[in-house]
Amino acid sequence: MWTSGRMSNAKNLLGLGVSLYFWGLMDLTTTVLSGSARPLTEGQEDNLSDKLHQRMKRSWVWNQFFVLEEYTGTDPLYVGKLHSDMDRGDGSIKYILSGEGAGIVFTIDDTTGDIHAIQRLDREERSQYTLRAQALDRQTGRPMEPESEFIIKIQDINDNEPKFLDGPYIASVPEMSPVGTSVIQVTATDADDPTYGNSARVVYSILQGQPYFSVDSRTGLIRTALMNMDREAKEYYEVIIQAKDMGGQLGGLAGTTTVNITLSDVNDNPPRFPQKHYQMSVLESAPVSSTVGRVVAKDLDEGINAEMKYSLVDGDGLDVFDINTDPNYQVGIITVRKPLSFESKKSYTLKVEGANPHLEMRFLNLGPFRDTTTVHISVEDVDEPPVFEPSFYFVEVPEDVEIGTTIQIISAKDPDVTNNSIRYSIDRSSDPGRFFYVDITSGALMTARPLDREDVSWHNITVLAVELNNPLQVGSVSVTVKVLDVNDNAPEFARFYEAFVCENAKAGQLIQTVSAIDRDDPQEGQHFYYSLAPEAANNPNFTLRDNQDNTAWILTRRSGFRQHEQNTFYLPILISDNGRPVLSSTGTLTVHVCSCDDDGMVMSCNAEAYVLPVSLSRGALIAILACIFVLLVLVLLILSMRRQRKQPYIIDEEENIHENIVRYDDEGGGEEDTEAFDIAAMWNPREAQLVVKNRQDMLPEIESLSRYVPQACVMDNNVHNYVLAKLYEADMDLWAPPFDSLQTYMFEGNGSVAESLSSLQSVTTDSDQSYDYLTDWGPRFKKLAEMYGATDSSGALW
Repeated sequence: MWTSGRMSNAKNLLGLGVSLYFWGLMDLTTTVLSGSARPLTEGQEDNLSDKLHQRMKRSWVWNQFFVLEEYTGTDPLYVGKLHSDMDRGDGSIKYILSGEGAGIVFTIDDTTGDIHAIQRLDREERSQYTLRAQALDRQTGRPMEPESEFIIKIQDINDNEPKFLDGPYIASVPEMSPVGTSVIQVTATDADDPTYGNSARVVYSILQGQPYFSVDSRTGLIRTALMNMDREAKEYYEVIIQAKDMGGQLGGLAGTTTVNITLSDVNDNPPRFPQKHYQMSVLESAPVSSTVGRVVAKDLDEGINAEMKYSLVDGDGLDVFDINTDPNYQVGIITVRKPLSFESKKSYTLKVEGANPHLEMRFLNLGPFRDTTTVHISVEDVDEPPVFEPSFYFVEVPEDVEIGTTIQIISAKDPDVTNNSIRYSIDRSSDPGRFFYVDITSGALMTARPLDREDVSWHNITVLAVELNNPLQVGSVSVTVKVLDVNDNAPEFARFYEAFVCENAKAGQLIQTVSAIDRDDPQEGQHFYYSLAPEAANNPNFTLRDNQDNTAWILTRRSGFRQHEQNTFYLPILISDNGRPVLSSTGTLTVHVCSCDDDGMVMSCNAEAYVLPVSLSRGALIAILACIFVLLVLVLLILSMRRQRKQPYIIDEEENIHENIVRYDDEGGGEEDTEAFDIAAMWNPREAQLVVKNRQDMLPEIESLSRYVPQACVMDNNVHNYVLAKLYEADMDLWAPPFDSLQTYMFEGNGSVAESLSSLQSVTTDSDQSYDYLTDWGPRFKKLAEMYGATDSSGALW
């Protein structure tokens, strides 16, 4: 049978190494069913089967050991002893320990069964260990006892101080709170075992923050301890709270935390103006809603408790000024409510009140929560522009008013004390037609041109008033002129009327309905009267019926119209209005006679001949004729140009410039000779575009001369190119007469291939002169070279 014990150990903390023994009975069935027994041999299984129905008595019943935590000794800590009844003390039994911490935290002497702790134990990390013990035959290794389970519990000591896990704390409480008002509750936690001794019993106390606050020693609730704490005097408090275990006894461990307490504001301070009198000034020209000045009432409170509302409660400027509250800065802004006038009133006095809109009933005895101040406002004079009275004019003028008639007197005055003289004028941008004129001194508005309601019925003009001494001060006023209608326009047909009547028309047949328009606009409305003109009053063909609705019918008076007799009738109609005086006009209705079928549908008539003159105006006909004339002129011009182009180019022998003799009074000077001949005479703008023609009798060899001319000697490249181009044109022209020489004036003299041609520098005999250079001038000078006996490069005589 298993036995266990724990013997006294002098090294054990506080001398608590006492062997714990438990008497009792354990049913073997319990041991088996607990799952703690190891597998048995066949003999043991047979013995067990016989004993399952029997109760067995065990010598020792044990299940746990106790050991103190935080052992600091150098030797292993003795925990307890395991012993089996089968152990005879001869070392034949071997004890084995397994389970939690076996071999690492706890070891066992396999001969004696003594258990030791080889590591430092901490109950806060682990409070107990579950182990299993077994006794084996040392020789055979067979279990002598079933495996059994036991627990080693770690016994607590006071090794942990209380801790405030949520600290430091932040709290607030309203100022002026009564004593005992709860602020915040703090809580300290002790990691020691609360079920064993007083190691985890915490007591709270206040180390800093008295006499303002107190703390409940058991719950840690902080309360106010002083009445009438004023935020304006002191707003922030730092309170230090201590938590001590062991019930606060001597030797207990302690921890502290900080609680930052802020007094929140209440409305316990009334507003006060730092000044009882304010002096302000404003220009009389200040516009409405402009700022005059600011006043402020100081309030020691903050937030909503410092909000202010300003109002005007008294004074002679209540209807002239206003005051508004700036919500951001809690200041009162005095503004202009009505236009000011220095000439009318030079100063005002206002009584301004500032009050808290949010009050607390328990602090009303500290009031009143309002204050007043006096504001004096001086109005400063400025040079103001002239002012019109009234500020707007409306004038009605008949359209037949005579030029120069005064229709309105415009009046303005200088509002300043100086009362300067005024000069009047009209803003011409408002009267571009210059229909009106205003007298410069009296302000009399007169007509300057005839008015016509039918053209312009309303005139909106602006009259300016300028101070004589200060032209920069300009006032203006709007004058609206309504032109009244008079009956000055006679009625006329609304459009051109053209009617058609059938040859088989019956008497009394309606052929046309006519209406009229009148540019006038009488107040009683338009009403027209129609009748045939006096010269057509007894017209045998047509008659007129006035419908009394501003229209009239034209009816046939007879039947039997014939185109070959008369295909067009002109019917004059007299139209009168209802104005005063009555005006009338005569309109002509053109009636065409047409042949119609039995249903009255027009088949043919001569109306087309009359449509063209009507539809086309005189201006359109003139434009068409002008276009035709221009086209004819263009055609003739083109034909004449083509005819001139086909004529051959024939040059009169007397006019051939190539045969002219050019006389020089002095020796040629080469390129420097610009006075002997004006080459501009050779320039013909009409020949700018060359007509290239192939000449078959010879090939162009213009290069024969130009290649010998240095480019630096050319005076004008354009002239040079032009001369060569003319030479090429002459060579290619089949109709041009042949020539044997070319006078190139710009190349004669110094710098040219021929050098100077002056006889003054010639030799006395031809034998001294060599003309071999003539062979280099090309085929065109072949005959000349033969005359002077020149030879070519091969030695043959040309």
